[in-house]
Amino acid sequence: MSDAYLRFESITKQFGPVPVVSETELEIARGEFVAFLGPSGCGKTTLMRMVGGLDTPSTGRILLEGRPVGGPDRRRGMVFQSYSSFPWLTVAGNIAFGMRYRDDMSRAEKQESVARHLALIGLEAFADSYPNRISGGMRQRVAIARTLAAGSEVLLMDEPFGALDALTRERLQVELRRIQTHEAKTTIFVTHDVEEAVFLADRIVVFSQRPARVVAEIDVTARLGVERSLDLREGRPFFDLRNEVLHLIRHETGDPQ
Repeated sequence: MSDAYLRFESITKQFGPVPVVSETELEIARGEFVAFLGPSGCGKTTLMRMVGGLDTPSTGRILLEGRPVGGPDRRRGMVFQSYSSFPWLTVAGNIAFGMRYRDDMSRAEKQESVARHLALIGLEAFADSYPNRISGGMRQRVAIARTLAAGSEVLLMDEPFGALDALTRERLQVELRRIQTHEAKTTIFVTHDVEEAVFLADRIVVFSQRPARVVAEIDVTARLGVERSLDLREGRPFFDLRNEVLHLIRHETGDPQ
């Protein structure tokens, strides 16, 4: 039996007569940041939702520390593309909301956690601001902090920067990589953006067109190292890896090379 932290065992998924995920075997280590990359609509988000308990496999099972996952719980936190802040709560209140069911923390510990996560996302000055008074990028940082504060061990992110402008998206990619070095959460990050996947991930899992099957697994850390900065994007190793992954995607979609 594998000792992988998160394991997909012979997972398939069909919606009615439509096959969405082909039989998938996959292992993810504790603290690993894995990008699910593939054509739009290929089934990668469905795989992630099954980890979160929002969908169930048609066959097979997903194990977290050797135990089958069930419905949603606090151990598996999700961040979506839409800005999921609560408009009636302040920034600090939104982060605190993530801890509402944590009975392992005192009131003082929760207050300390809010302060720590505000600092982590660089929004201490906006603690008392409401979501309609901050930018989209800030709201997405709040959503990430709320999920982290909830004590989630697995972070599931479904194209969380997809609705942002290019510069904000770039800044949040750097921010997320920095948070990962501090928090070391086991993360599945769904995207169809090749550069985003190469910049963020420890490992990229490339999927085919629907029904999703694993085409390749690429160890990004072995190629680019752990530290990531915007300067990395200008270097030859990043450029070569980006093109290699892009070639795989183009081959799967039948686009001209």
